[in-house]
Amino acid sequence: MAKGAGSAHAAGPRHRDRDRDRRRRCARRLAMTAEEKQNLRFYRRYIERSLNPVYILSNMTEWLSDEMEERVRKEEEKGVTAAAALFLDAVLLLEAEGWFRGFQDALAAAGYTGLAEAIENWDFGKLEKLELHRQLLKRIESTMLEIDPVAIMPYINTCLIERECDEILQISEYRSKAAGITKLIECLCRSDKENWPKSLQLALDSAGYYNASELWNIREDNGKDVDGEMTDASENNFETIMTFSEEAECDNLSKNLSSVSECICESSSVYEPKKARSYQIELAQPAIDGKNTLICAPTGSGKTFVAVLICEHHFQNIPSGRKAKVVFLATKMPVYEQQKNVFRQHFERSGYFVQGICGETVANISVENVIQDSDIIVLTPQILVNIMDKGILSSLSIFTLMIFDECHNTAGNHPYNVLMTRYLDQKFDSSAKQLPQIVGLTASVGVGNAKSTKETVEHICTLCSYLDIQAISTVRENKQDLQRFANKPEIHIRWVKMRAQNRFADIISGLMSETEVLMRKIYSVDTISQINKIYFGTQRYEHWIVSTQKKCRLLQLEDKEKESSICRDLFICTEHLRKFNDALIISEDARIEDALAYLNEFFTNVKNGPYTELEKQLTEKFQEIEQELTALSKDESNENPKLEELACILDEAYHYNPQTRTILFAKTRALVAALKKWVEANPLLSHIKPDVMMGKGRRDQKPGMTLPMQKGVLDAFRNDKDIRLLIATSVADEGIDITECNLVVLYEYFGNVTKMIQVRGRGRAKDSKCILVTSKTEVVENEKLNTYKEEMMNAAIEKLQNWDETTFARKIRGLQMKEKMLRDSRKNETKHELVEGKKKLYCGKCKAYACSTDDIRIIKGSHHIVLGNAFQERYTTKPHRKPVQFDDFVKKSKMHCRNTECQHDWGIIVKYKIFDNLPVIKIRSFVLEDVESGSQMDFQKWRSINLSLKNFDEETCS
Repeated sequence: MAKGAGSAHAAGPRHRDRDRDRRRRCARRLAMTAEEKQNLRFYRRYIERSLNPVYILSNMTEWLSDEMEERVRKEEEKGVTAAAALFLDAVLLLEAEGWFRGFQDALAAAGYTGLAEAIENWDFGKLEKLELHRQLLKRIESTMLEIDPVAIMPYINTCLIERECDEILQISEYRSKAAGITKLIECLCRSDKENWPKSLQLALDSAGYYNASELWNIREDNGKDVDGEMTDASENNFETIMTFSEEAECDNLSKNLSSVSECICESSSVYEPKKARSYQIELAQPAIDGKNTLICAPTGSGKTFVAVLICEHHFQNIPSGRKAKVVFLATKMPVYEQQKNVFRQHFERSGYFVQGICGETVANISVENVIQDSDIIVLTPQILVNIMDKGILSSLSIFTLMIFDECHNTAGNHPYNVLMTRYLDQKFDSSAKQLPQIVGLTASVGVGNAKSTKETVEHICTLCSYLDIQAISTVRENKQDLQRFANKPEIHIRWVKMRAQNRFADIISGLMSETEVLMRKIYSVDTISQINKIYFGTQRYEHWIVSTQKKCRLLQLEDKEKESSICRDLFICTEHLRKFNDALIISEDARIEDALAYLNEFFTNVKNGPYTELEKQLTEKFQEIEQELTALSKDESNENPKLEELACILDEAYHYNPQTRTILFAKTRALVAALKKWVEANPLLSHIKPDVMMGKGRRDQKPGMTLPMQKGVLDAFRNDKDIRLLIATSVADEGIDITECNLVVLYEYFGNVTKMIQVRGRGRAKDSKCILVTSKTEVVENEKLNTYKEEMMNAAIEKLQNWDETTFARKIRGLQMKEKMLRDSRKNETKHELVEGKKKLYCGKCKAYACSTDDIRIIKGSHHIVLGNAFQERYTTKPHRKPVQFDDFVKKSKMHCRNTECQHDWGIIVKYKIFDNLPVIKIRSFVLEDVESGSQMDFQKWRSINLSLKNFDEETCS
């Protein structure tokens, strides 16, 4: 018994020892994983320069989902470096045991021996030495296009991945030798083999390309540049290239501010460390001192660089006991992508983890994990609003610094203001946790509706109250330094007379008048309001169409069959009027043939749709005059005078400087497309290769450009010597940094003082110009008024800066308390008129019954599906043009009203997880009717309706 007891007693400590050892091993594994991730973040730039992740995906299936693999493959089509960045983002979120060894094995299996060795030892010295050779090879690429890649491949293939060799040979065979050598050079520049520079020398010699060999030897030897002078890029001081948004040149951080680390910047092939400019230090100083700061400085002065200065100081001076976490907010997708790369390039080499989230990536990642794991998060603001609405993030106190890019947008219902409202509510809650520091960046605070300097002061104070600003920072002491670097092009106005006669506009206006008369014959009551025909071809007429269409959708008659027929026919008429109005707008600013092509496309789609008797009647009316319209489009006397002026501007610019880079702004996507066709067809401009950039918004089922598409266009405009003209909508008018852009043309593109300051600032190069082309006298007057308003704004800022801190703080506090009282009173008001009760949904075009709100379920808080077999009998489907995957959904097909004379777009059919063929409806396609009262309502967005709808229950439905 004693022996047994003794054995048990002895087993206790051994058991505890085993537990302790197990915990230690577990802790070591966790520590190793954290260290490995930290090192990957630190060295990721080297990895991204060499790795094509598609080549190793087959060996990473155990750790990466099929969805992520597909995303990486698609990203690789747009750019290998971007795909590598996406791949590393995914890898850095892995937690499964063995992922790091799996990653190393995958690299070795694919042939990335140099990269695998560098990661194994965390020594990238060998790869670092190759960077100068890469730069030099790119510089002599144009001299090597006559080389046959097939001839030198046997001598160079050991320096490449096997799949790269195959691709080079295929490109050479099926495209051209020049394309093959371009691909070879691209692959060599990504090679992780330290001997590739010498192997290239050997290959050129062995294949008999002695001139190229001699040229390569001149540059390869001793690190000389093209002029034979020594570069400063030795193996001891070479670091990652760093570029900053809004910078005319690339600068490193100033040692005057918290001894920040130096970086190396690019000027041709020479790398020189530089310090922050004196005016940039001045701009950053109030934020460095810990104040909530609004930084207002001209475009091109380097505000993003100033933000990096502030961040670096913030990380180094965070109080003990707090973990620094920065969020950088950007309003537009291209700017988001640009700024994310800026922060990654700088901070990840210092070991900080930088992540980005936008609308196109949020569905595939855990936002909560990204925020928790990252040191710097770059976001589009609506993402942050959404996760706070859903309760994923309960407080802004998780951040220690919030930076609002283009902070002048903070007003009304803008996401910036929604976030700052939460911030201020938290501020006035005495029990709230410590709040983050706020920094706002802008080139113009604007004047609002102010008519005087006094009113402008009030406007700026209101903006500051929304952002909880304590100091406004502008350049006051170092203006001469600022003037040396920040280019401020004046806007030159080219006023052009309109066409003396416009027979095309007369004919289309006649069709519009006839269509309006037809509408009143269909339904003669006052529902259809009158509008003067002088507004044909204007935005005001578009607004009338929207208003009229809404009234027609809500039309109710005792005879429901007649109601259905009338509503459908009125819908058809308004859609035709909309297209005619669009055509007039296009013809005013572009060519008649562009407007005619737009209408021809529309009527082709009409014929392919239900093609009712009314649509047939309207189509026949158009066909009667189509021949005359075609003749007008080919008559050179109908050339648009504004286009002739634009041709002169561009021809003169490119004749004077063939390397000119131009951004041409136009107000609509249709006009952007038309201008591109015009440039390509104009013999005077055929040597200019244009590209287009527009937003991702949708109208009339025409998709815009996704973020990767926008990024690809911007990268090509920055780097492709052939693409020297970018035709863009407003998506490019804020924050886009293209240092080579020396000409901005505003083609009937105008706005308030803030917009015009922003848009002229896209011209970053020295001596750049901004030219406004218009035929409207009101546009000329508007620009003169903007000049006055800009002076008024600057005077108001200076006046505010002369206030003492106490007076300014008291003013801001007073405005905040006043706004809080208004917010509190609004909370007590009813949110929307629709609160409770059963509703029926009818087709918004033909009024056919669709479903009841009892049948609707919500998935993930925003996707509305309809349950039941009965609903399936009320729609038909057509294949989706772009069947893509998003947020656990797979788009399968489009859903349309079953009524053969309607076929209105109701939404999409999706697969959600294991649930197939779920109909997702969009509320703007329907009219809601209250069952009790019979009254009907029209909504554009689900969130506008305060309905109590049930969530989708996966267990019950499975």
